[in-house]
Amino acid sequence: MTTPWGELELARFPQDPHDRLRAWDAADEYLLGHLHEQGTDLSGTVVVVGDRWGALVTALAAHRPTQITDSFLTQEATRANLDRCGAEPGTVRLLTTQDPPPGRIDVLLVRVPKSLALLEDQLLRLAPAVHEGTVVVGTGMVKEIHTSTLTLFERILGPTRTSLARRKARLILCTPDPSLERPANPWPHTYTLPDGIGAASGRTVVNHAGVFCADRLDIGTRFFLRHLPDGDGRRVVDLGCGNGVVGTALALANPGAEVLFTDESFQAVASAEGTYKANGVPGQAEFRVGDALAGVPAGSVDLVLNNPPFHSHQATTDATAWRMFTGARRALRPGGELWVIGNRHLGYHVKLRRLFGNSRLVASDPKFVVLRAVKR
Repeated sequence: MTTPWGELELARFPQDPHDRLRAWDAADEYLLGHLHEQGTDLSGTVVVVGDRWGALVTALAAHRPTQITDSFLTQEATRANLDRCGAEPGTVRLLTTQDPPPGRIDVLLVRVPKSLALLEDQLLRLAPAVHEGTVVVGTGMVKEIHTSTLTLFERILGPTRTSLARRKARLILCTPDPSLERPANPWPHTYTLPDGIGAASGRTVVNHAGVFCADRLDIGTRFFLRHLPDGDGRRVVDLGCGNGVVGTALALANPGAEVLFTDESFQAVASAEGTYKANGVPGQAEFRVGDALAGVPAGSVDLVLNNPPFHSHQATTDATAWRMFTGARRALRPGGELWVIGNRHLGYHVKLRRLFGNSRLVASDPKFVVLRAVKR
């Protein structure tokens, strides 16, 4: 990536030689160019929110910025990119969306997330640290910035306008108004599950901002809950756990199960822990943020439950699902099972047969399939 301060060698995480997606885009370049053109004073506290793969904080490393992200993979990419570009250790402070933000912010840079709810939550959490002189600049591709995006900045921070588009990217320019009366932060949300879905019927869900299906049960998970396997006395992983409904449902039906909830989203794992504890589930549980099943000992798991995502930011890709399936096969003991819910058109049965040598259809409806693969 070419920046006003030189060229940077950047990569996504984990690196895939077959993945040609870049670790930056025109929105990152537009923001960095704007800061340079405006002669922005970066000597104070610089906070970067939503940096996709660490491109922004790597470019600004000399100014010792703080990065706030919901993504474990972003943090790992940032560490690798800083090291790759020769930044001194500790030059960038890495925080998650669950950590307390800095008490004062002089420059706030926001890479607009896909989730409007996550943007709302983060702006409300950061607003008390923003003062009248804070420089606030958001960035994103044109298709990512909507009237509702600008309304949030305006409602929470102050008067907001947009720049002209450049290479299909746009900037959000906000002038903070410390006297603004801000609404209370509505996150996390809680809601009650419907009846007719097994052990989770009528139970409570806790959803932090940005986690899929914040106010209702999605139809794919609803279908999966009706077809969960027996997990009693087994070591179970809810892989890509989201708000933890699937793992919690299995634990409610199988008090002897030991469940590991894992996701690369800090918001998701916090939601899963909130959901599990809100329902007073018996048995043992662990909550872990990480890259799929990396760090889980090989052959230590009896059952993996998985609803894999098929988007990485704005890109449609099966790389995440493949990494999840591969990690599951490594973590499962011989005879252990991977159960997957997915849209019919995604063709997960082909990947499972290639990896496990088998794939059985457990249940289906016009939109979804539940598949089972056994490690031989």
